[in-house]
Amino acid sequence: MDNQQIQIIFQLSLALILGALIGLEREYKGKGAGLQTYSLVSLGSCLFTLVSYEIFSLFIDVIDKPGLAYDPSRVILAIATGIGFIGAGVIIYRQSHIEGLTTAAGLWAVAAIGLTVGMKFYFMAITATLLAIIILVVFGELERLIFGKDK
Repeated sequence: MDNQQIQIIFQLSLALILGALIGLEREYKGKGAGLQTYSLVSLGSCLFTLVSYEIFSLFIDVIDKPGLAYDPSRVILAIATGIGFIGAGVIIYRQSHIEGLTTAAGLWAVAAIGLTVGMKFYFMAITATLLAIIILVVFGELERLIFGKDK
């Protein structure tokens, strides 16, 4: 096994773990999207990013040729759009309130975390994961205490 393969295993594993940490909180609160969903979204986003970089490296020598347009940053737009579509599917309007907004936002954030790991911005990904957990745990408790919302 070479260094590149070890790096890929590390990145995919880190993305999975960071997604799982957020998924555990959602699972604990009994939400429909939990450990598996958040782990898969983060892992998938990281994998798409890694594949995009690999494809880019294959074409680096011919990037400036006329008629060839390849921009690896397009994968960011594709992931954000795709997860936005999935997030829209989890938002439900029930009588007088809306459900699933936090789940949709969480999936969107965890996709960004996976993408960030794929780009080797580990500190940023870990910090974002910790902040997301703070938002879900601490802010959720504040909403319950101040506004009487059940989460």
